Amino acid sequence: MLFNSLEFLLFLPTVFCLYWFVFQRNLRVQNLLLLVSSYFFYGWWDYRFLSLIFLSTVVDYFVGLKIYNSTDKKLKKSALWVSILFNLSLLGFFKYFNFFIDSWVDLLGTFGYEHKSILTLNVILPVGISFYTFQTMSYSLDIYHRKLKPTKDFISFASFVSFFPQLVAGPIERASNLLPQILSSRLFKYEKGLQGLRLILWGMFKKVVIADSLAPHVDTIFQNYTTFNGGVLLLGLIYFSFQIYCDFSGYSDIAIGTAQLFGFELMSNFRFPYFSRNIEEYWNRWHISLSSWFRDYVYIPLFSRIDDDDIIDQTNKYKIKGIQYTILTFLISGLWHGANWTFVVWGFIHALLYLPLFIFGGANYDSVKVWNGKFFPSFNELIKIIFTYTAVLISWVFFRSETLIDGFNYIILMITKMSLPSSHRMGLLFVLISVTLDWLLKNDERNIFATKNRYLNFIILLSFMLVVYFFLFPIKSSQFIYFQF
Repeated sequence: MLFNSLEFLLFLPTVFCLYWFVFQRNLRVQNLLLLVSSYFFYGWWDYRFLSLIFLSTVVDYFVGLKIYNSTDKKLKKSALWVSILFNLSLLGFFKYFNFFIDSWVDLLGTFGYEHKSILTLNVILPVGISFYTFQTMSYSLDIYHRKLKPTKDFISFASFVSFFPQLVAGPIERASNLLPQILSSRLFKYEKGLQGLRLILWGMFKKVVIADSLAPHVDTIFQNYTTFNGGVLLLGLIYFSFQIYCDFSGYSDIAIGTAQLFGFELMSNFRFPYFSRNIEEYWNRWHISLSSWFRDYVYIPLFSRIDDDDIIDQTNKYKIKGIQYTILTFLISGLWHGANWTFVVWGFIHALLYLPLFIFGGANYDSVKVWNGKFFPSFNELIKIIFTYTAVLISWVFFRSETLIDGFNYIILMITKMSLPSSHRMGLLFVLISVTLDWLLKNDERNIFATKNRYLNFIILLSFMLVVYFFLFPIKSSQFIYFQF
Protein backbone atom coordinates (compact mmCIF):
# COMPACT_ATOMS: atom_id res chain seq x y z
CA MET A 1 0.00 0.00 0.00
CA LEU A 2 1.39 3.39 -1.00
CA PHE A 3 1.30 6.39 1.34
CA ASN A 4 0.26 8.54 -1.63
CA SER A 5 -2.80 6.47 -2.49
CA LEU A 6 -6.53 6.53 -1.86
CA GLU A 7 -6.26 3.15 -0.09
CA PHE A 8 -3.93 4.59 2.54
CA LEU A 9 -6.18 7.63 2.91
CA LEU A 10 -8.92 5.21 4.01
CA PHE A 11 -6.64 2.80 5.88
CA LEU A 12 -4.95 5.32 8.20
CA PRO A 13 -8.04 6.96 9.80
CA THR A 14 -9.69 3.55 10.18
CA VAL A 15 -6.75 2.12 12.13
CA PHE A 16 -6.38 5.40 14.06
CA CYS A 17 -10.02 5.34 15.23
CA LEU A 18 -9.87 1.69 16.27
CA TYR A 19 -6.55 2.23 18.02
CA TRP A 20 -7.56 5.25 20.13
CA PHE A 21 -11.35 5.04 20.46
CA VAL A 22 -12.02 1.30 20.64
CA PHE A 23 -8.90 -0.36 22.10
CA GLN A 24 -7.25 2.51 23.99
CA ARG A 25 -7.50 0.80 27.40
CA ASN A 26 -6.02 -2.53 26.37
CA LEU A 27 -2.33 -2.36 25.45
CA ARG A 28 -2.12 -5.95 24.25
CA VAL A 29 -5.10 -5.53 21.91
CA GLN A 30 -3.64 -2.23 20.67
CA ASN A 31 -0.41 -4.01 19.78
CA LEU A 32 -2.35 -6.84 18.15
CA LEU A 33 -4.20 -4.24 16.08
CA LEU A 34 -0.86 -2.74 15.03
CA LEU A 35 0.37 -6.18 14.01
CA VAL A 36 -2.75 -7.07 12.01
CA SER A 37 -2.81 -3.62 10.40
CA SER A 38 0.87 -3.85 9.50
CA TYR A 39 0.41 -7.27 7.89
CA PHE A 40 -2.62 -5.98 5.99
CA PHE A 41 -0.63 -2.90 4.89
CA TYR A 42 2.27 -5.04 3.63
CA GLY A 43 0.10 -7.81 2.20
CA TRP A 44 -1.68 -5.27 0.02
CA TRP A 45 1.28 -5.64 -2.41
CA ASP A 46 1.63 -9.41 -2.29
CA TYR A 47 0.28 -11.50 0.60
CA ARG A 48 2.73 -14.32 -0.20
CA PHE A 49 5.67 -12.34 1.14
CA LEU A 50 4.05 -12.05 4.58
CA SER A 51 5.51 -15.49 5.27
CA LEU A 52 9.02 -14.05 4.97
CA ILE A 53 8.39 -11.37 7.59
CA PHE A 54 6.75 -13.93 9.85
CA LEU A 55 9.67 -16.38 9.52
CA SER A 56 12.22 -13.65 10.19
CA THR A 57 10.19 -12.59 13.23
CA VAL A 58 9.95 -16.12 14.64
CA VAL A 59 13.66 -16.85 14.12
CA ASP A 60 14.89 -13.68 15.83
CA TYR A 61 12.33 -13.92 18.64
CA PHE A 62 13.61 -17.35 19.70
CA VAL A 63 17.25 -16.52 18.90
CA GLY A 64 17.04 -13.50 21.20
CA LEU A 65 15.71 -15.61 24.06
CA LYS A 66 18.31 -18.33 23.43
CA ILE A 67 21.20 -15.84 23.44
CA TYR A 68 20.02 -14.18 26.63
CA ASN A 69 19.23 -17.35 28.60
CA SER A 70 22.30 -19.35 27.58
CA THR A 71 25.41 -19.38 29.77
CA ASP A 72 27.56 -21.06 27.14
CA LYS A 73 29.45 -18.50 25.00
CA LYS A 74 29.71 -20.90 22.06
CA LEU A 75 25.97 -21.53 22.18
CA LYS A 76 25.30 -17.79 22.29
CA LYS A 77 27.47 -17.24 19.24
CA SER A 78 25.88 -20.17 17.41
CA ALA A 79 22.42 -18.75 18.06
CA LEU A 80 23.53 -15.35 16.80
CA TRP A 81 24.85 -16.92 13.60
CA VAL A 82 21.46 -18.56 13.07
CA SER A 83 19.89 -15.09 12.98
CA ILE A 84 22.58 -13.59 10.75
CA LEU A 85 22.70 -16.46 8.28
CA PHE A 86 18.92 -16.82 8.07
CA ASN A 87 18.29 -13.13 7.40
CA LEU A 88 21.21 -12.75 5.02
CA SER A 89 20.09 -15.90 3.20
CA LEU A 90 16.63 -14.40 2.69
CA LEU A 91 18.16 -11.19 1.47
CA GLY A 92 20.77 -12.97 -0.64
CA PHE A 93 18.32 -15.25 -2.42
CA PHE A 94 15.61 -12.74 -3.24
CA LYS A 95 17.89 -9.80 -3.97
CA TYR A 96 21.24 -11.13 -5.16
CA PHE A 97 20.80 -14.66 -6.56
CA ASN A 98 20.70 -13.70 -10.23
CA PHE A 99 23.25 -10.90 -9.68
CA PHE A 100 25.93 -13.31 -8.48
CA ILE A 101 25.04 -15.91 -11.14
CA ASP A 102 25.25 -13.32 -13.92
CA SER A 103 28.49 -11.89 -12.51
CA TRP A 104 30.00 -15.39 -12.43
CA VAL A 105 28.94 -16.02 -16.03
CA ASP A 106 30.44 -12.69 -17.12
CA LEU A 107 33.69 -13.50 -15.32
CA LEU A 108 33.92 -16.88 -17.06
CA GLY A 109 33.15 -15.17 -20.33
CA THR A 110 36.21 -12.96 -20.01
CA PHE A 111 38.32 -16.14 -20.03
CA GLY A 112 36.55 -17.56 -23.06
CA TYR A 113 34.12 -19.90 -21.29
CA GLU A 114 30.42 -19.71 -22.09
CA HIS A 115 27.82 -21.25 -19.76
CA LYS A 116 24.42 -20.39 -21.15
CA SER A 117 22.82 -23.22 -19.22
CA ILE A 118 23.63 -21.82 -15.77
CA LEU A 119 20.47 -21.51 -13.69
CA THR A 120 18.79 -18.11 -13.31
CA LEU A 121 15.45 -17.55 -11.65
CA ASN A 122 12.72 -15.00 -12.17
CA VAL A 123 12.85 -13.88 -8.53
CA ILE A 124 10.52 -11.09 -7.41
CA LEU A 125 12.12 -8.77 -4.87
CA PRO A 126 9.86 -8.50 -1.78
CA VAL A 127 9.24 -4.86 -0.91
CA GLY A 128 11.14 -3.71 2.18
CA ILE A 129 13.15 -6.91 2.70
CA SER A 130 16.41 -4.96 3.00
CA PHE A 131 14.92 -2.92 5.81
CA TYR A 132 13.15 -5.44 8.04
CA THR A 133 15.96 -8.04 7.84
CA PHE A 134 18.44 -5.45 9.11
CA GLN A 135 15.99 -4.42 11.82
CA THR A 136 15.55 -7.95 13.14
CA MET A 137 19.29 -8.71 12.93
CA SER A 138 20.11 -5.64 15.02
CA TYR A 139 17.79 -7.01 17.73
CA SER A 140 19.78 -10.26 17.99
CA LEU A 141 23.12 -8.43 17.79
CA ASP A 142 22.16 -6.00 20.57
CA ILE A 143 21.12 -8.88 22.84
CA TYR A 144 24.37 -10.71 22.11
CA HIS A 145 26.40 -7.61 23.00
CA ARG A 146 24.32 -7.11 26.16
CA LYS A 147 22.85 -3.81 25.04
CA LEU A 148 19.30 -5.11 25.21
CA LYS A 149 17.12 -7.64 27.00
CA PRO A 150 14.77 -9.76 24.88
CA THR A 151 11.03 -9.57 25.24
CA LYS A 152 8.85 -12.61 25.88
CA ASP A 153 5.85 -10.84 24.36
CA PHE A 154 5.73 -12.25 20.82
CA ILE A 155 2.90 -9.95 19.69
CA SER A 156 4.86 -6.85 20.72
CA PHE A 157 8.04 -8.13 19.08
CA ALA A 158 6.18 -8.97 15.86
CA SER A 159 4.68 -5.46 15.93
CA PHE A 160 8.20 -4.04 16.23
CA VAL A 161 9.41 -5.99 13.19
CA SER A 162 6.41 -5.16 10.99
CA PHE A 163 5.43 -1.67 12.27
CA PHE A 164 3.69 -0.39 9.15
CA PRO A 165 4.77 3.31 9.08
CA GLN A 166 8.44 2.38 8.62
CA LEU A 167 8.21 -1.22 7.41
CA VAL A 168 8.84 -0.69 3.71
CA ALA A 169 11.55 2.01 3.55
CA GLY A 170 12.62 2.85 7.07
CA PRO A 171 13.85 4.43 9.18
CA ILE A 172 15.55 1.16 10.20
CA GLU A 173 14.62 1.27 13.86
CA ARG A 174 16.59 -0.18 16.75
CA ALA A 175 14.76 -2.38 19.22
CA SER A 176 16.25 -0.31 22.04
CA ASN A 177 14.22 2.68 20.80
CA LEU A 178 10.98 1.30 19.36
CA LEU A 179 10.34 -1.90 21.32
CA PRO A 180 10.10 -0.24 24.78
CA GLN A 181 7.52 2.16 23.30
CA ILE A 182 5.48 -0.79 22.02
CA LEU A 183 5.68 -2.51 25.42
CA SER A 184 4.55 0.62 27.30
CA SER A 185 1.09 2.16 27.59
CA ARG A 186 0.56 5.15 25.33
CA LEU A 187 -1.55 8.27 25.67
CA PHE A 188 -2.71 10.42 22.79
CA LYS A 189 -1.16 13.89 22.89
CA TYR A 190 -2.82 16.54 20.79
CA GLU A 191 0.38 18.48 20.04
CA LYS A 192 2.23 15.32 18.97
CA GLY A 193 -0.70 14.29 16.80
CA LEU A 194 -0.79 17.72 15.17
CA GLN A 195 2.97 17.58 14.62
CA GLY A 196 2.53 14.16 13.04
CA LEU A 197 -0.10 15.48 10.61
CA ARG A 198 2.23 18.33 9.65
CA LEU A 199 5.05 15.90 8.97
CA ILE A 200 2.76 13.72 6.84
CA LEU A 201 1.73 16.76 4.82
CA TRP A 202 5.36 17.90 4.48
CA GLY A 203 6.44 14.44 3.33
CA MET A 204 3.58 14.28 0.83
CA PHE A 205 4.55 17.71 -0.51
CA LYS A 206 8.17 16.63 -1.05
CA LYS A 207 7.08 13.40 -2.71
CA VAL A 208 4.18 14.34 -4.99
CA VAL A 209 5.01 17.98 -5.70
CA ILE A 210 8.81 18.00 -5.99
CA ALA A 211 10.03 14.41 -6.53
CA ASP A 212 7.23 13.33 -8.86
CA SER A 213 7.50 16.57 -10.85
CA LEU A 214 11.24 16.04 -11.37
CA ALA A 215 10.88 12.33 -12.22
CA PRO A 216 9.78 12.77 -15.90
CA HIS A 217 12.70 15.12 -16.57
CA VAL A 218 15.14 12.68 -14.96
CA ASP A 219 13.77 9.70 -16.86
CA THR A 220 13.88 11.49 -20.21
CA ILE A 221 17.45 12.73 -19.76
CA PHE A 222 18.95 9.51 -18.39
CA GLN A 223 17.18 7.27 -20.90
CA ASN A 224 18.34 9.43 -23.83
CA TYR A 225 21.56 10.88 -22.43
CA THR A 226 23.51 10.43 -25.68
CA THR A 227 21.22 12.91 -27.45
CA PHE A 228 21.66 15.83 -25.05
CA ASN A 229 24.43 18.35 -24.49
CA GLY A 230 26.45 18.52 -21.28
CA GLY A 231 24.35 21.32 -19.78
CA VAL A 232 21.18 19.25 -20.00
CA LEU A 233 23.01 16.21 -18.57
CA LEU A 234 24.14 18.32 -15.62
CA LEU A 235 20.57 19.51 -15.07
CA GLY A 236 19.36 15.90 -15.21
CA LEU A 237 21.87 14.96 -12.54
CA ILE A 238 20.85 17.87 -10.31
CA TYR A 239 17.20 16.96 -10.84
CA PHE A 240 17.86 13.37 -9.81
CA SER A 241 19.75 14.42 -6.67
CA PHE A 242 16.68 16.33 -5.51
CA GLN A 243 14.22 13.75 -6.78
CA ILE A 244 15.75 10.97 -4.71
CA TYR A 245 16.23 13.26 -1.70
CA CYS A 246 12.63 14.52 -1.69
CA ASP A 247 11.25 11.08 -2.52
CA PHE A 248 13.12 9.23 0.23
CA SER A 249 13.10 11.91 2.92
CA GLY A 250 9.43 12.47 2.08
CA TYR A 251 8.73 8.81 2.86
CA SER A 252 10.65 9.13 6.14
CA ASP A 253 8.69 12.25 7.12
CA ILE A 254 5.38 10.48 6.42
CA ALA A 255 6.56 7.44 8.39
CA ILE A 256 7.67 9.53 11.39
CA GLY A 257 4.48 11.58 11.29
CA THR A 258 2.25 8.51 11.03
CA ALA A 259 4.06 6.91 13.97
CA GLN A 260 3.45 10.04 16.04
CA LEU A 261 -0.29 9.70 15.42
CA PHE A 262 -0.08 6.37 17.29
CA GLY A 263 2.12 7.68 20.10
CA PHE A 264 5.54 6.57 18.82
CA GLU A 265 8.74 8.52 18.19
CA LEU A 266 10.92 7.20 15.38
CA MET A 267 14.50 8.26 14.82
CA SER A 268 15.30 11.04 12.36
CA ASN A 269 16.45 9.73 8.99
CA PHE A 270 17.39 12.96 7.16
CA ARG A 271 18.73 16.28 8.40
CA PHE A 272 19.18 18.49 5.33
CA PRO A 273 22.14 16.55 3.88
CA TYR A 274 22.85 18.89 0.96
CA PHE A 275 23.91 21.59 3.42
CA SER A 276 26.81 19.38 4.61
CA ARG A 277 30.36 20.75 4.68
CA ASN A 278 32.18 17.43 4.21
CA ILE A 279 31.31 13.84 3.40
CA GLU A 280 31.31 12.76 7.04
CA GLU A 281 28.68 15.36 7.90
CA TYR A 282 26.74 14.28 4.80
CA TRP A 283 26.55 10.69 6.05
CA ASN A 284 25.49 11.95 9.47
CA ARG A 285 22.57 13.65 7.72
CA TRP A 286 21.66 11.26 4.86
CA HIS A 287 19.74 8.02 5.53
CA ILE A 288 20.90 8.21 9.13
CA SER A 289 19.30 4.94 10.21
CA LEU A 290 21.26 2.98 7.58
CA SER A 291 24.59 4.79 7.93
CA SER A 292 24.48 4.39 11.73
CA TRP A 293 23.54 0.70 11.26
CA PHE A 294 26.64 0.05 9.17
CA ARG A 295 28.74 2.07 11.59
CA ASP A 296 27.55 0.12 14.65
CA TYR A 297 27.27 -3.39 13.20
CA VAL A 298 29.96 -3.49 10.49
CA TYR A 299 32.58 -0.74 10.83
CA ILE A 300 33.02 -0.66 14.62
CA PRO A 301 33.09 -4.49 15.03
CA LEU A 302 35.75 -4.65 12.31
CA PHE A 303 37.77 -1.94 14.02
CA SER A 304 37.49 -3.67 17.39
CA ARG A 305 39.50 -6.56 15.93
CA ILE A 306 42.60 -4.38 15.48
CA ASP A 307 45.33 -5.40 17.93
CA ASP A 308 46.67 -3.01 20.54
CA ASP A 309 50.07 -3.14 18.85
CA ASP A 310 48.46 -1.90 15.62
CA ILE A 311 46.79 0.98 17.45
CA ILE A 312 50.11 2.08 18.89
CA ASP A 313 51.68 1.97 15.43
CA GLN A 314 49.48 4.77 14.08
CA THR A 315 51.34 5.22 10.81
CA ASN A 316 51.27 1.63 9.57
CA LYS A 317 48.89 -1.25 10.29
CA TYR A 318 46.29 0.83 12.12
CA LYS A 319 45.68 3.21 9.24
CA ILE A 320 46.02 0.51 6.59
CA LYS A 321 43.40 -1.64 8.28
CA GLY A 322 41.24 1.42 8.90
CA ILE A 323 41.36 2.23 5.18
CA GLN A 324 40.45 -1.36 4.31
CA TYR A 325 37.51 -1.42 6.73
CA THR A 326 36.25 1.98 5.52
CA ILE A 327 36.27 0.85 1.90
CA LEU A 328 34.66 -2.49 2.79
CA THR A 329 31.87 -0.81 4.76
CA PHE A 330 31.03 1.56 1.92
CA LEU A 331 31.14 -1.25 -0.66
CA ILE A 332 28.70 -3.32 1.42
CA SER A 333 26.52 -0.24 1.84
CA GLY A 334 26.51 0.23 -1.92
CA LEU A 335 25.60 -3.41 -2.56
CA TRP A 336 22.80 -3.15 0.02
CA HIS A 337 21.10 -0.65 -2.28
CA GLY A 338 20.80 -3.02 -5.20
CA ALA A 339 22.08 -6.00 -7.14
CA ASN A 340 24.11 -4.04 -9.66
CA TRP A 341 27.77 -3.09 -9.93
CA THR A 342 26.68 0.54 -10.34
CA PHE A 343 25.77 0.62 -6.63
CA VAL A 344 29.13 -0.89 -5.69
CA VAL A 345 30.91 1.87 -7.64
CA TRP A 346 28.66 4.44 -5.95
CA GLY A 347 29.76 3.08 -2.56
CA PHE A 348 33.41 3.05 -3.64
CA ILE A 349 33.25 6.72 -4.66
CA HIS A 350 31.95 7.63 -1.21
CA ALA A 351 34.74 5.56 0.36
CA LEU A 352 37.30 7.54 -1.64
CA LEU A 353 35.67 10.79 -0.55
CA TYR A 354 35.72 9.67 3.10
CA LEU A 355 39.31 8.36 3.23
CA PRO A 356 41.08 11.78 3.37
CA LEU A 357 39.06 12.61 6.50
CA PHE A 358 40.13 9.29 8.06
CA ILE A 359 43.79 9.65 7.11
CA PHE A 360 44.37 13.35 7.72
CA GLY A 361 41.49 14.21 10.01
CA GLY A 362 38.77 16.77 9.40
CA ALA A 363 36.26 19.02 11.08
CA ASN A 364 33.71 17.14 13.17
CA TYR A 365 30.56 19.13 12.48
CA ASP A 366 27.34 19.18 14.49
CA SER A 367 24.96 16.75 12.82
CA VAL A 368 21.83 18.25 14.37
CA LYS A 369 22.00 22.00 13.83
CA VAL A 370 22.86 23.13 10.32
CA TRP A 371 25.92 25.41 10.25
CA ASN A 372 25.90 25.34 14.08
CA GLY A 373 22.58 27.18 14.12
CA LYS A 374 23.70 30.15 11.99
CA PHE A 375 21.31 31.80 9.54
CA PHE A 376 23.86 31.75 6.70
CA PRO A 377 27.08 29.77 6.23
CA SER A 378 30.37 31.62 6.04
CA PHE A 379 32.05 32.01 2.64
CA ASN A 380 34.51 29.24 3.55
CA GLU A 381 31.63 26.97 4.59
CA LEU A 382 29.76 27.76 1.38
CA ILE A 383 32.76 26.59 -0.67
CA LYS A 384 32.86 23.35 1.33
CA ILE A 385 29.11 22.85 0.85
CA ILE A 386 29.42 23.30 -2.92
CA PHE A 387 32.41 20.93 -3.09
CA THR A 388 30.64 18.26 -1.01
CA TYR A 389 27.43 18.52 -3.03
CA THR A 390 29.38 18.32 -6.30
CA ALA A 391 31.20 15.18 -5.15
CA VAL A 392 27.91 13.58 -4.08
CA LEU A 393 26.37 14.66 -7.38
CA ILE A 394 29.00 12.77 -9.39
CA SER A 395 28.35 9.61 -7.37
CA TRP A 396 24.63 9.87 -8.17
CA VAL A 397 25.42 9.25 -11.85
CA PHE A 398 26.21 5.60 -11.11
CA PHE A 399 23.33 5.24 -8.65
CA ARG A 400 20.86 6.23 -11.38
CA SER A 401 22.52 4.62 -14.42
CA GLU A 402 21.49 1.17 -15.62
CA THR A 403 25.08 -0.01 -16.24
CA LEU A 404 28.63 1.04 -15.44
CA ILE A 405 29.21 1.88 -19.11
CA ASP A 406 26.20 4.20 -19.05
CA GLY A 407 27.53 5.87 -15.91
CA PHE A 408 31.00 6.52 -17.32
CA ASN A 409 29.60 7.65 -20.68
CA TYR A 410 27.19 10.02 -18.97
CA ILE A 411 30.06 11.73 -17.11
CA ILE A 412 32.26 11.88 -20.23
CA LEU A 413 29.50 13.41 -22.34
CA MET A 414 28.55 15.84 -19.59
CA ILE A 415 32.12 17.16 -19.46
CA THR A 416 33.07 17.05 -23.15
CA LYS A 417 29.78 18.40 -24.56
CA MET A 418 29.26 21.07 -21.90
CA SER A 419 27.17 24.05 -23.05
CA LEU A 420 24.25 26.02 -21.71
CA PRO A 421 20.98 24.08 -21.94
CA SER A 422 18.31 25.58 -24.15
CA SER A 423 15.49 23.57 -22.59
CA HIS A 424 14.63 21.37 -19.58
CA ARG A 425 14.88 24.28 -17.16
CA MET A 426 11.45 23.88 -15.61
CA GLY A 427 12.77 21.43 -13.04
CA LEU A 428 15.02 24.14 -11.59
CA LEU A 429 11.92 25.73 -10.09
CA PHE A 430 11.25 22.61 -8.01
CA VAL A 431 14.94 22.41 -7.04
CA LEU A 432 14.79 26.04 -5.90
CA ILE A 433 11.62 25.37 -3.89
CA SER A 434 13.28 22.38 -2.17
CA VAL A 435 16.44 24.31 -1.29
CA THR A 436 14.50 27.34 -0.05
CA LEU A 437 12.15 25.34 2.17
CA ASP A 438 15.02 23.26 3.58
CA TRP A 439 16.89 26.46 4.36
CA LEU A 440 13.88 27.94 6.18
CA LEU A 441 13.32 24.72 8.18
CA LYS A 442 16.97 23.73 8.62
CA ASN A 443 17.16 23.91 12.40
CA ASP A 444 13.75 22.54 13.32
CA GLU A 445 13.11 19.44 11.26
CA ARG A 446 9.92 18.25 13.00
CA ASN A 447 8.02 21.42 13.84
CA ILE A 448 7.07 21.94 10.22
CA PHE A 449 4.74 24.87 9.43
CA ALA A 450 4.57 25.79 13.13
CA THR A 451 4.50 29.50 14.02
CA LYS A 452 3.29 31.38 17.08
CA ASN A 453 0.26 32.66 15.15
CA ARG A 454 -2.40 29.95 14.83
CA TYR A 455 -4.17 31.79 12.00
CA LEU A 456 -0.94 31.93 10.01
CA ASN A 457 -0.44 28.23 10.76
CA PHE A 458 -3.87 27.50 9.34
CA ILE A 459 -3.20 29.49 6.17
CA ILE A 460 0.17 27.77 5.63
CA LEU A 461 -1.29 24.29 6.20
CA LEU A 462 -4.27 24.95 3.95
CA SER A 463 -2.00 26.25 1.19
CA PHE A 464 0.22 23.18 1.28
CA MET A 465 -2.82 20.88 1.41
CA LEU A 466 -4.26 22.50 -1.70
CA VAL A 467 -0.94 22.21 -3.54
CA VAL A 468 -0.58 18.53 -2.59
CA TYR A 469 -4.17 17.86 -3.68
CA PHE A 470 -3.58 19.63 -7.00
CA PHE A 471 -0.47 17.55 -7.76
CA LEU A 472 -1.60 14.21 -6.28
CA PHE A 473 -5.06 13.41 -7.57
CA PRO A 474 -4.82 14.27 -11.29
CA ILE A 475 -2.06 11.65 -11.67
CA LYS A 476 -1.61 8.00 -10.79
CA SER A 477 0.08 7.34 -7.44
CA SER A 478 3.78 6.69 -8.01
CA GLN A 479 5.94 4.27 -6.07
CA PHE A 480 8.67 5.56 -3.78
CA ILE A 481 12.20 5.09 -5.17
CA TYR A 482 13.56 3.16 -2.19
CA PHE A 483 10.89 0.47 -2.47
CA GLN A 484 13.15 -1.19 -5.04
CA PHE A 485 15.96 -1.52 -2.48
